[in-house]
Amino acid sequence: MPKISPLMILPAGLFVAFVVMAGIGMWREDPEALPSARQGQPAPELQLTAMPGKTGFTDETLRDGQVKLVNYWASWVRALPGGASNLEALADEGLPIYGINYKDDPVRAAGFLQELGDPYAGIGVDGQGRTALDWGVYGVPETYVIAGDGTILLRFAGPVTQRVITETLRPALDGSSRTLSRRGDELSTIRVQFMDELPVRRQPRVYLRDMQLSPAIDQRGCVTGNGRTS
Repeated sequence: MPKISPLMILPAGLFVAFVVMAGIGMWREDPEALPSARQGQPAPELQLTAMPGKTGFTDETLRDGQVKLVNYWASWVRALPGGASNLEALADEGLPIYGINYKDDPVRAAGFLQELGDPYAGIGVDGQGRTALDWGVYGVPETYVIAGDGTILLRFAGPVTQRVITETLRPALDGSSRTLSRRGDELSTIRVQFMDELPVRRQPRVYLRDMQLSPAIDQRGCVTGNGRTS
């Protein structure tokens, strides 16, 4: 019986693997919403440099108590034009959006923002891709929903379209807002209970008969004290 070379089986195996992966992608609820191992965890430390002429942001910014977006982008990816106006619309609603420029040429990145608009409240440069690696970025553009305490709530890979905003980002943002509100209510309840449990400190009453007055000389030269006038 002739032996079958592994090289003859390899193409068929690769084809089967491709079909399986494609099927998983097609049947997934959102093919563009890749899973993230960081979801539910604190955002990793930022290792960014400043972009000339732009306001930066830090780890403390991600934990300032506000829900926000962090968007990885690059001028060499032409996926932002559809998402630039959508991000600007979200920023106009008061949602803070912070951009991380990924492995880009500084001059081209600046020109890119000048041409398409700048929706970012702050921008940092990840020239070596170290921060993206820590965050688990597969490629740009990618957008993260960050809770007020710096926790990663959601990761979305791909352009930010109107459909993405409606079906993916807004549910995560609304859920985060309800969570923050609920936490605020819980804290208020704790404060009220704490105040109710505090012992009431009553001030002792002072009666005139218990007061010990020191003798003194009034304007008439009379000695006064202990409630009596000489």
